[in-house]
Amino acid sequence: MDLIMGRFADVHIADFSEAELDDFERLIEVPDRDLFAWVTDKAETPANYDTGVFRSLKSFHAAGRGAWAG
Repeated sequence: MDLIMGRFADVHIADFSEAELDDFERLIEVPDRDLFAWVTDKAETPANYDTGVFRSLKSFHAAGRGAWAG
């Protein structure tokens, strides 16, 4: 989970609203393999997790700022 969420949280968490923090906390509870598959488009993201926070996380990694970025 740290690989997927760590850098994103470092950059964005201070600016989250209470609702966004709730969404982020829900994402933390997702099994790592599932979250990784959603972020990397290896699996479809369930509608109940497809929030603004998730889309920001996905964009963050797509832009090359995530943990697996070179």
